[in-house]
Amino acid sequence: MDTAVLEKPEAKADEVAKAAPDFPQTQEFVTPKISRMEMLKLFYKPEGTLRLTIERNPEGWENFSYPTVKLYQAAPLSSPGRYIVLHDGKGEEITMSDHIDQFSPDSRAIAEDEIRRRYLTAKIQSVTSIKVEFGITYWTVLTDKGERDFVVQSLTESCIWLSDRHLLIIDVDGNRFEILDRFSLDETSRTNLALVL
Repeated sequence: MDTAVLEKPEAKADEVAKAAPDFPQTQEFVTPKISRMEMLKLFYKPEGTLRLTIERNPEGWENFSYPTVKLYQAAPLSSPGRYIVLHDGKGEEITMSDHIDQFSPDSRAIAEDEIRRRYLTAKIQSVTSIKVEFGITYWTVLTDKGERDFVVQSLTESCIWLSDRHLLIIDVDGNRFEILDRFSLDETSRTNLALVL
């Protein structure tokens, strides 16, 4: 069953104007009401940049495009594949889907790819450095997927102890990093961790 979604506030003209010239857009810069998730077309243009077009619907809206979109899951651990949220480039919510199956086949494939990329857990093998500024921590680590730099807003909320050895860290973009056994890390890594945890 499709999710009923309220109309969102007016989109700013300068944001919509950044869309590629071949993106059809409304002239009034008003976000159309989304009555069916099949109206949403997710795609990459250029490669790696997620975009969204709300396609023409029976109520007479023209196609409307967002040049930058971010996709999140509201509850990735407890409800995988459910509660898919789309935000525009300014962090405003566009809509939420109850289930990924509500998207069209092409958009669902894009959504699944975004979920894999966003919520894939990287295993931390060493902690190169951690810098703290005004309560925000900046990490440089080596993972099983290579070197990564990430930012953690609140250590209290974003560092989850799964045991006294096992730590899950979620950065500001929702990316997940895992330390399977903090005691098995090298001395430098343990020292860096001890400074903030």
